[in-house]
Formats: sequence, C-alpha cells, structure tokens
Amino acid sequence: MDGMSPGEPIIGEHEVLLVSACLTDVHCRYDARSSGRESLMALARGGRVVALCPEVAGGLGVPREPADIVGGTGEDVLDGRARVVTHGGRDVTADFLRGARAVLEVALGQGVTTAVLKSRSPSCGVGQIYGPDRVLKAGDGVTAALLRRHGIRVISDEEWSSTSR
Repeated sequence: MDGMSPGEPIIGEHEVLLVSACLTDVHCRYDARSSGRESLMALARGGRVVALCPEVAGGLGVPREPADIVGGTGEDVLDGRARVVTHGGRDVTADFLRGARAVLEVALGQGVTTAVLKSRSPSCGVGQIYGPDRVLKAGDGVTAALLRRHGIRVISDEEWSSTSR
C-alpha cells in the first residue's frame, strides 16, 4: 500500500477515481459476483469514477476460472519472469497484460492519479496477492504494478474502506 496520512484527501474535488469495476457492484469477478463498496458506488453515481475490470478488458469472460500469479508478482509478470495461470492450468498471462494495458490507457486518457483496486486479486491486488494454493504473498497484481510504474497511486479497497467517510 502507498499509505496515506490521516486527513489526507484521497482524491481532489474534481478528480476522477479509477476503481475496480467489481467494487461498484458490477458483477464481473471470476465468480460473476461483485464486491460492491457503498462509498465507491456513491462516487460512481456522482460521475466521479471510471470503473474497469482488467480481466474483462483483457478478453476473459464472466464467470471465468480463477487464476493466480505463478513464479512471482505482477511486477514479474510485466517483466516476463512470471505467468498468470488458471487453477486448471491454462496460461492467461497475455489476457492479464492486455487488460492491464487497456486500464492504463483509459487512466492516462482520463488524467487519473489514484486508483482503488480489489485487494488480493492477481490483476488488482495491492500489497498482497494470492499465489498458488491460495497462499497470500507480498506483491501487487499485474494492473496495480503497471499503474504504479506510470505514477498512479494505488490503494486497496480495504484501505479505502478504512479511510472513507
């Protein structure tokens, strides 16, 4: 996590926030559910959110087989040292990279400086992601790592919940 000072505004008065679409009650998670957060849904209703799902943007369907980063973290996937593999063994690395790039393109085009991403996801995880056998490990998901590389602050939905009003 990037960490925030107490009282520090998460976004400016006129800024648009990039948000994992599942956090705005879009049913796009691997299991066709959402992880909606009321405070983010309220911002979305007010037009203050760009909601995207990197996995769907990368061409994966809903529902889809869950996947994990194997051999490293999102940074390692970006650098070609790790892969994203479904629980059934299908390599979906190219889909995750395509989705991360699509999200970055939209974020840069919208002037986004902050993203709130779904915790522990192989795409959106911030600070912690699930590895094989559902074991938590330190690191970011593919999209979170790419956004960070381009200077966009990323925070998890859990950090958002603990700081939002």
